[in-house]
Amino acid sequence: MKSYETVIGLEVHVELATKTKIFCGCTTAFGGSPNTHCCPVCTGMPGTLPVLNKQVVEFAIAAGLATNCTITQNCKFDRKNYFYPDLPKAYQVSQLYLPICRDGGIEIEVGGVKKTIGIHEIHMEEDAGKLVHDEWDDCTLVDYNRCGVPLIEIVSDPDMRSADEVIAYLEKLKLILQYLGVSDCKMQEGSLRADINLSIREVGAPEFGTRTEMKNMNSFKAIARAIEGERKRQIEVLEYGKKVNQETRRWDDNKDTSFAMRSKEDAQDYRYFPEPDLVPIEISDEWLDTVKKRQPELRDEKMVRYETQYDIPEYDASLITSSKKLADIFEATVAICNKPKEVSNWLMVETMRLLKEHEMEPENIAFTPENLAKLIGLIDAGSINRTVAKEVFEVVFAENVDPESYVKEKGLLIVNDEGELRKTIDEIIASNPQSVEDYHNGKTKAMGFLVGQTMKAMKGKADPGMINTIVLELLQKQ
Repeated sequence: MKSYETVIGLEVHVELATKTKIFCGCTTAFGGSPNTHCCPVCTGMPGTLPVLNKQVVEFAIAAGLATNCTITQNCKFDRKNYFYPDLPKAYQVSQLYLPICRDGGIEIEVGGVKKTIGIHEIHMEEDAGKLVHDEWDDCTLVDYNRCGVPLIEIVSDPDMRSADEVIAYLEKLKLILQYLGVSDCKMQEGSLRADINLSIREVGAPEFGTRTEMKNMNSFKAIARAIEGERKRQIEVLEYGKKVNQETRRWDDNKDTSFAMRSKEDAQDYRYFPEPDLVPIEISDEWLDTVKKRQPELRDEKMVRYETQYDIPEYDASLITSSKKLADIFEATVAICNKPKEVSNWLMVETMRLLKEHEMEPENIAFTPENLAKLIGLIDAGSINRTVAKEVFEVVFAENVDPESYVKEKGLLIVNDEGELRKTIDEIIASNPQSVEDYHNGKTKAMGFLVGQTMKAMKGKADPGMINTIVLELLQKQ
């Protein structure tokens, strides 16, 4: 069997985090009753004219700068004609001839090998509506709420050769966009979705093979499975002596296979022409400089700063910065308590454990940096031990309670009364003569048993160090 190489390029559609749509004042809020977030402008009714949302342009510029693109300071919109029912005006306003960003790239790392994935262009456009297929009534309904929601489409070069490289690219891109604040990138809501352009060729062949496109993939797992499935399908087609058709395919993750939808259109099929209802966009040097100055610190820079400023290991910095939400909580908590390693440990261990248990994303964390700092303060003051702290943190994580008030209300403060501790330990030693005998016979684990029984009797509210000291003292007097 011949050896084949997979060639992959992506078109990533990103819904921008503006409050209103790209050409009208309708809300971009997710959900809502069907056809309640639309107006004559975003549904393209006769006699209406679009007005460009300035924030869309600035978000596109920010994304371009962060992905090392050249900004097209004189760009324009074009009209892309197609006749699908999810766009009632039968065309989409997009950018073909002069996209706002061009010739960029981002670096990924897979298996310890670094590689730059080129970005051919980023262009602005409006989103289409949503088709709802009602199998019960055998009909298709259309919800136009999403019509006119602003998008940027990030078109990569065909530089990826495996599903691992694709996922690394998407994860890096997602983090950049989230750190910029230009999109929430919630794939389950369609804020980030990818079209996969895939072809195969014999290893060493100079020309690309015929590509297929799988549209609107909104799950990393589904994307990885779709790439592997389509790769195998195309190899089988060629091995049987047939030709791969240039077409758009739909990936069915439940059936682990793809199905042909329609022949793949080229630019000429859409009959692009300059959008007559919108003037060209002129991005002045001053405007561009203003956006540049607002660019936030991105993950790569933040990781380096965390290692030097907070003296935390590279692994810690990598994990914390893997989510903007975690990074924001880390910095805000450290600013309050000035204990970076302690904050890092709580985020990396207990927070990650609870996120996994509750099947939550870091973006949905509800507790505040103030309450995490208070919990750390209670430990430092010796008011609670770490066992109790973990129990309290579970409540803080779930309900964002004030840990100081909660500890007082539940009577969880550490008992530092030496007299009370000695009385309890005396009773436990008296009740366990075998353990005392075992200890004097050299079985040191017997002392651990007595310490454990004391902690149990004190309901975890005693200082373990004090317990160990007193138990040892009393055992030596036996």
